[in-house]
Amino acid sequence: MSAQSIPFVVPVVDISAYVRGGTDAERAATAGAMDRACSSVGFIQILGHGIPDPVIQGLKDGVDAFFGQPLEAKKEYRLPAGVNRGYAPPKSESLSLSAGVESASRMNDFFEAFNIGSQASDFPDLDLSEAEYPANAWPAVDGFRPAIEAYYAEAARVARTLTRIFADALGMPTEHFAPLTDHSLDVMRMNNYALPESTVDLDGDLTGMGEHTDYGIVTVLWADQVPGLQVVGPDGTWHDVAPIDGALLVNLGDIMGRWTNDRWMSTLHRVKPPIINGTIRRRRSVAFFHDGNAEAVVDALPTCVPAGEEPHYAPMTVIENITAKLAGSRNGQLYAGAGSVAARILAATDRAKPPANRRGT
Repeated sequence: MSAQSIPFVVPVVDISAYVRGGTDAERAATAGAMDRACSSVGFIQILGHGIPDPVIQGLKDGVDAFFGQPLEAKKEYRLPAGVNRGYAPPKSESLSLSAGVESASRMNDFFEAFNIGSQASDFPDLDLSEAEYPANAWPAVDGFRPAIEAYYAEAARVARTLTRIFADALGMPTEHFAPLTDHSLDVMRMNNYALPESTVDLDGDLTGMGEHTDYGIVTVLWADQVPGLQVVGPDGTWHDVAPIDGALLVNLGDIMGRWTNDRWMSTLHRVKPPIINGTIRRRRSVAFFHDGNAEAVVDALPTCVPAGEEPHYAPMTVIENITAKLAGSRNGQLYAGAGSVAARILAATDRAKPPANRRGT
């Protein structure tokens, strides 16, 4: 059966054997399921993550409280140049540039976002650069900080659990990634697709979030069950994805693709304006990016390079990769080193006309 004739399905993996404790056999079954999911789609629905419902509700309330403010109030927390923290207003980024693809309309990603992440002060025993681990700028919104910090801690736990599963799935020691991620450049980005809810006809140029791959190891995503998120499947075309009840979405980033020598590839995805029956719907998502220690060297794992072959990529550090990618999305600089990622985006765009005005989905 050809890839084009296989129905697109986002695999579901229950990780409770690693979260709540399980037998060796149960963990092996989970690792095997994860390997199959990462080797095919690279986008996974995870259940059994263990994040309490009240923590997720607090996250939703905090996101709504911040983005519900007037634009001018939010702009007080706008991202300083070169600092991946704070507020990013609509149409200030173009993620397709981070993947080495020239967008038809630069800085046309119509979402607003607020970023927090790991800080140098979180690791007082290490001499970390504040340029790489900048301080967070917390808005003066009642209840926002404790709610967001509570979810951040849970998402970080889930991401580190996933790296243990990944190590087992790849035939490495379970804690292989621990020393490479013990002061990881983690960022949590809260996204609000900021077009007001209304009935409109789009001109085809507006982008919720442009085609891209994530930069790091793994992304843990909470999202509304509202259409908009799309991923490229094994058939090379774009497919709609929404979380099932109780699930988080997980996708691989470029660093994991490099570590696995493309045994697992980073996942191409984008967000189209969320439209249902011709009406723009509000959509929220919160992405926790687990990227690894700034100085960690990313080189192919020995279990992922066949005997007698050379790795696909030269070694690089985590911060080198992230700096180059951020220069594309934030500063409008085309990332020429994207290589196969750019080719995959262009191939997917050629094969399937982007559904710019989907209705009834």
